[in-house]
Amino acid sequence: MLEVENLSKRFGGLAALSDVAFGVRKGEVVSLIGPNGAGKTTCLNLMTGFYKPTTGSVTFGGRDITGWAPYRIAQCGLIRTFQKTNVLKGLSVFGNVLTARHRHGDTSVLRAFFPGVAQGRRERELRDETAAIIEKVGLAARINTEADSLSCGELRLLEVAIALGAGPQVLMLDEPAAGLNTQEAHQLGAVLKTLIGTTVEALLLVEHNMALVMQVSDRIVVLNFGRKIAEGRPEEIRNNAEVIEAYLGKPAAEVAAI
Repeated sequence: MLEVENLSKRFGGLAALSDVAFGVRKGEVVSLIGPNGAGKTTCLNLMTGFYKPTTGSVTFGGRDITGWAPYRIAQCGLIRTFQKTNVLKGLSVFGNVLTARHRHGDTSVLRAFFPGVAQGRRERELRDETAAIIEKVGLAARINTEADSLSCGELRLLEVAIALGAGPQVLMLDEPAAGLNTQEAHQLGAVLKTLIGTTVEALLLVEHNMALVMQVSDRIVVLNFGRKIAEGRPEEIRNNAEVIEAYLGKPAAEVAAI
């Protein structure tokens, strides 16, 4: 569904990403991991149009979307979240997710002033769809609560709900477990696993929480200093000597001896 080929990004003399290639298939949860500064968010920004690649290409659903504006990419069904929590804090949980459903509405200035039967029916459907999404992520009990009053864990779940409200085919999450405790991260993982095949067709996760990554991933891609150093199933990555060295700064043999 989603593929990057030889993706590179330079900022002046700094090579932030170099010849990275991987894909996301239908029905998969793929995690993109690596130490701080490895190029994970840069890769996500290139894939979603916030940066233009120096070289390489991004293909989504068989279409080359390299360099497209972020809104065009989102309209195609490739939706992302960001590291920093970004919700409408003056609105309720319901209001936030309903706002995200706007691109699935069918209205105009004329219909806004003279709504017909069809318009009223569609608005009710949008509200029902919004409530279903909120229940899906486990926030039904907080549906009328202002976002300002949510806990850190609830805000992260709300971000996922907002992204789902936009109707993604592929959902891309940038460090959704940041700031969460172990229980909250496990709850998030349980929610993410329910989305595949029911709400989204595939999921790409950028994450530092290795427990969450191992919990939900079908496949893991590892970056270090802007280059891909490994790709494989969770059990393969867990025992990969180059990955261990990238994270701990020591050869795997030394780590095993400690």
